[in-house]
Amino acid sequence: MTQTFREERDSLGAIQVPSERLWGAQTQRSLRFFSIGEDRMPKEMIRAYALVKKAAAISNGRSGRLDPTNTELIIKACDELLAGRHDQDFPLFVWMTGSGTQFNMNVNEVISNRCCQVAGTALGSKTPVHPNDHVNMCQSTNDSFPTAMHIAAVLGVQEQLLPNLHQLTTSLQTKAEQWADLIKIGRTHLQDATPLTLGQEITAHADILQDNISRLESSLQGVMRLCIGGTAVGTGINADQGFAEAVTAEIKAMTGLPFCSAPNKFSLQGAHDDLAWLSAGLANLAGSLLKMANDIRLLACGPRAGFNELKLPSNEPGSSIMPGKVNPTQCEALAMIAMQVIANDHAVQMGNAGGHLQMNASKPLMIFNIMKSVRILADGCNNFRQFLVEGMEANREQINTYVERSLMLVTALSPVIGYEKASAIAHHAHAHDLTLKQAALDLNLVSEEDFDRIVDPRRMIHPQGSDQGP
Repeated sequence: MTQTFREERDSLGAIQVPSERLWGAQTQRSLRFFSIGEDRMPKEMIRAYALVKKAAAISNGRSGRLDPTNTELIIKACDELLAGRHDQDFPLFVWMTGSGTQFNMNVNEVISNRCCQVAGTALGSKTPVHPNDHVNMCQSTNDSFPTAMHIAAVLGVQEQLLPNLHQLTTSLQTKAEQWADLIKIGRTHLQDATPLTLGQEITAHADILQDNISRLESSLQGVMRLCIGGTAVGTGINADQGFAEAVTAEIKAMTGLPFCSAPNKFSLQGAHDDLAWLSAGLANLAGSLLKMANDIRLLACGPRAGFNELKLPSNEPGSSIMPGKVNPTQCEALAMIAMQVIANDHAVQMGNAGGHLQMNASKPLMIFNIMKSVRILADGCNNFRQFLVEGMEANREQINTYVERSLMLVTALSPVIGYEKASAIAHHAHAHDLTLKQAALDLNLVSEEDFDRIVDPRRMIHPQGSDQGP
């Protein structure tokens, strides 16, 4: 079918827009001049912006600045955006103006044209609802875009990431409880060390993730501050007195989250430190997940020429040439996600540091990378929990074998016979392929009775005198 077009106009003149689309002239110009790569503006920004525009319409309607008919039309259009009905009308690429103006206008134009459809007027007529005069009333891109960035980031972390992170943490805690009494050999420098339980080893990861949850929740406090009402440079020009507080109150009511109006709009429009701090928290979480993925795949390496202490679920064949090979693919996927998130954070930090005077001109870059990190971290945690942690098993036979052959159990003798003599036992056992007990008796450094009493792995997994030990 031949595509048809309609004429839309902006301050630079006329431009042809596909007839069936709700966007207008400024969106079309952005598609013409900024069709760069494949990265589109995050869909989460559509919902966030719809909340901003709806809250602004309600506030402007309540103040009497926006007439009741247009208020209701804008609210209806925003509700449709919130329901995801017009996602196809937001085609813009990330690599556009650094302020995000064209995306703001994309939102304004879609709402305006949808209002025209409902009112029975022609698309592009800007009657009865004008994209700038009505949808953008009391706003600038410079305050509405960062406000939408904050909302999108908070909702993404609260609704996507934290629930999956909590579930992964709970699954790890369940495994830790299951293996609370399974004694194994610890390793430092990738060399044998003193014993601990497999449960204790897993609790480290669960606790680290719980700390990450706390850090992310703390970082959201700053992102809850909104700069709507600052308009162009933070002064609030063209906005009504009390508009900032009124819009923020509406957003708070619609989301059920403690958003507040930032007392200083200049700081939130000239820089985006709160978002950069959140991004740093995402990168910190990524580092923790990378460590966990590496630990688990190391403990599972084998099955016959590695540690082989953990058995991972066999989800898919691991090789196109080696029959029967199964790889730790969930660990690999999570590791790559972690590396990507750390790289995303680097872009965010550079974008935040690159602002000038009253506006940061890297906004699309920052929110694109933050939302990408939130999405892949949420999905990665969910997959890792479902397809690895919940099916992970301990290889008890292998674990017990390592404990029985460990040289580092000699550490328990050190307080009794001294470091030098204990070291001599370890070296003698290693050099002659003996058990520690055999080596100790060969060297006549401790009696068999004392050795059996002192070198007990179950007495070595807690501090001496601890009521947790046997």
